[in-house]
Amino acid sequence: MTPRYEAAAPAAAGAAGPAPEGRKQVLVRLLWIGVWLLYLASPVSDLFGGRYSVAVSILAGAGLTAFVLVYLAVVFTPTPGGERAQRWVYAAIGVQLALSFGLTAGLGRDWLVLFVYVAVSCGAALPPAQARWAVPGVTAALAGLGGCVDRQAELYPSLVVPALLGGFSMLGVTQLVRTMRELREARRTVAQLAATEERLRLARDLHDLLGHSLSLITLKSELAGRMLPARPEDAARQVADIEQVSRQALVDVRKAVSGYRRPTLAGEAAAARGALASAGVAVRVHVPDLLPGLDRDAEGALAWALREAATNVVRHSGAALCVCAVTLDPAAGQAVLTVSDDGRGPAGAAPARGNGLTGLAERLALAGGTLTTDRAGDGGFTLRATVPLSTAVVGATPRSGG
Repeated sequence: MTPRYEAAAPAAAGAAGPAPEGRKQVLVRLLWIGVWLLYLASPVSDLFGGRYSVAVSILAGAGLTAFVLVYLAVVFTPTPGGERAQRWVYAAIGVQLALSFGLTAGLGRDWLVLFVYVAVSCGAALPPAQARWAVPGVTAALAGLGGCVDRQAELYPSLVVPALLGGFSMLGVTQLVRTMRELREARRTVAQLAATEERLRLARDLHDLLGHSLSLITLKSELAGRMLPARPEDAARQVADIEQVSRQALVDVRKAVSGYRRPTLAGEAAAARGALASAGVAVRVHVPDLLPGLDRDAEGALAWALREAATNVVRHSGAALCVCAVTLDPAAGQAVLTVSDDGRGPAGAAPARGNGLTGLAERLALAGGTLTTDRAGDGGFTLRATVPLSTAVVGATPRSGG
């Protein structure tokens, strides 16, 4: 009987990859793998060719059935990546190799095709470092045994080359599937990190926006309460200011939620003057008219720092004077915001940071800047925020107001 060595196609039979979801995917994968089992026609034809006794045919048929079941288990079951495969994978490939040797040695060259399926199993299920030598090893075993049972020259192009190609192609396919799986995991991780960062951004924005606005509303409400009933006109002005601050806070929150809120130093300097003046704190603000080298992100970070510092002075300091200054230092390549007051200052030597200062430090870090806090020389509190300049600062003219 002329052997039919059509074994190159099992390379496509590997099913390494994500586990099938649902009965439909299981059936589709089984059908895809089963198609390539048609290339076992050579040993099947030999088995039913009437050459063997009934007992030998039964034993050979059982061996071939066991080989096919083990092969399906190896290529169908997803295997995790790593330096070593699961123990059952090694055992299954060992069983395949033993059946290939036994059936080929006992029944002849028509069964040599089984070694090609063993090579495919090695490429599909073993880790890359092990598959790189396992596939050539199985191919060498095929060639060695083939030299004993098949003296025809068609052995090497018909089986040896397909065994090598099948095993290494499955190794490549398995690596590709694992890489795609890792990319999907990385994509999910990036999406989760992006969502977490957006939540942190929104939390910082809302804290800074509402903390400042609610502190001002509370202060003006107390003023209005003290003015009633003796000074109803002054109280009415405070109530009008409360309404204006509330409306602006609502606008700011909407912008923050939409991602469009980007404060400026000029705007926050004006807001700080108003808030501190309402609290009875004398204020001196020095902000340059020109900010060369200070990009929008860096200016926004300093503006948030100015807002947080002014809010803390109003709420906690009990200060009579607050000095806010922005300086550009081209030599050091940085812009520095300094806010100091003459109030109570921190209780300890190392000022503790609450949620506002912690969020502010995170915001400055995103812009490449830093935040430091310390006791002022006169016992108050000093906040210093630093951000990098993108270009040299030339011709900055300071603007001051009080």
